[in-house]
Amino acid sequence: MSPLLIVIYVVFTIAALLTLWRIVIGPSILDRAVASDVLLTEIMCVLGAEMAINHHTKTLPVLLIIAAVGVFGSISIARFVARRDNDTP
Repeated sequence: MSPLLIVIYVVFTIAALLTLWRIVIGPSILDRAVASDVLLTEIMCVLGAEMAINHHTKTLPVLLIIAAVGVFGSISIARFVARRDNDTP
């Protein structure tokens, strides 16, 4: 394994751990939503880097599914928060 790959894995691991910390700590649902979007983006970046390094496109459908889940999750959370804000006097 090349030193560049080790650096890439370490950086993405640290970023994922910090993002998980934000998901757990919060404090609001919007903080958790943004952190989950960041985590999905990090996973997509890791899969994309792996595809580029190994010269294949086998995980491209997984990338598309993760992207769709991220978009639909963000939309549903935004609608939930908007409804909750409208209900409070």
